[in-house]
Amino acid sequence: MSNPLAIAATTATLRNLLHAKIPAADSGLADLEVTTQPLDLARKGITKAQLNVFLYQTSVNAAWRNQDIPRQVRPGETAPPPLALNLRYLITAYGRGESDNDAVSHRVMGSAMSVLHDHPLLDPADITAALPGNDLGAQFERLRITQLPASVDELSKLWMIFQTQYRVSAAYEVTVVLIDSRLPVKAPLPVLRRGADDRGAMAVAGLAPVLNEIRLPNLQPAARLGEDIGLAGEQLNAADSVARFINSRFGGNIDLPLRQGSDANELRAHLPDKTEDAQALSRWTPGYYTVALVQQRAGVPPISSNELAFALAPRITVTPLAAAHGNISLTLTCEPRVRDGQRVLLLFGSRQIEPSSIATPANPALPTSLAFLVPDVQLVPDIWVDANAYVVRLRVDGVDSIPVVHAGVPPLPAFDPAQKVAVT
Repeated sequence: MSNPLAIAATTATLRNLLHAKIPAADSGLADLEVTTQPLDLARKGITKAQLNVFLYQTSVNAAWRNQDIPRQVRPGETAPPPLALNLRYLITAYGRGESDNDAVSHRVMGSAMSVLHDHPLLDPADITAALPGNDLGAQFERLRITQLPASVDELSKLWMIFQTQYRVSAAYEVTVVLIDSRLPVKAPLPVLRRGADDRGAMAVAGLAPVLNEIRLPNLQPAARLGEDIGLAGEQLNAADSVARFINSRFGGNIDLPLRQGSDANELRAHLPDKTEDAQALSRWTPGYYTVALVQQRAGVPPISSNELAFALAPRITVTPLAAAHGNISLTLTCEPRVRDGQRVLLLFGSRQIEPSSIATPANPALPTSLAFLVPDVQLVPDIWVDANAYVVRLRVDGVDSIPVVHAGVPPLPAFDPAQKVAVT
């Protein structure tokens, strides 16, 4: 592996190799100068024979980009892969002066290609000496030099970018440069026992439970504390299972016991309210959950089903239920309690109002109190509501309170009188 000096060390090694080998092989090029300038700056101030080594592209090496490093990352350890790069260079030859009547640039190019052909691998000692502080020479993967087939179109586009005259050139690729990641390697401790009592892996016969549907009371879009929900699916067993409600936003799981439902493919769970669970208002929060079935059998690990989306609606009280038209101040209580960061809106008829204050008492058994100011309420509300009455709903994180009650035989839906504000 190598540090971030690896790219500069590769370029310096190529320059040193060409500068040392070409004059030794061709005495007519003893004045050769090897540079590493961009194409538009390479020839400025130079009139003698010249060879320019220009790094024009770096690309990720596909074979190494996700590989662990041999001898550094052992089985079971995790480490970010190295930055694996292929370096592409344009080798450009220049003659003496601008006219180059004696084709010196061709001699330079031929000598350079011959040297690179004879040295397909960069020597580690040359790499170490090329740039102080680099450790590319100690890399276990050798650096290989390969000529790239470059078409006239590719070369002309490259030269056009720098807006300079084309000179005889050849493209080469040096691969692979591995630069260390600066993130730490995680090395776990040796395994002393494989599971409880060193029993190793455990196999459990049978299929895991599968949930297909959540059945809510009265075909509601959400459930409330104090209500029952049905879980329909396959491989269901109430005796050794719990319904696990998972709140991904605030964390924490809530497990509830199950009982047999109306048929063999349904289990039912009851959502306890504050009269059944003193911590219910603080344990739950309005909004979205996922629910899964977890089988817990003695002596074997728990088996979990798939997860289905579940919405818990707030249960509200509204004060006052009658007000004069104009600006109306309303106070609502919300069960379960609203948590910090939740998005809260009042739906007054068809209007949405943000709260003017939200108060959550220190006593976890008390509900959240919310104050709203509804401006300019008129005597003629939405036409689908009783005359001079507005239906009130509370929306918490996208889940609305349920303003509907079912009464009569058969039970028919109607707007809840306790959630309507009469305007006079």
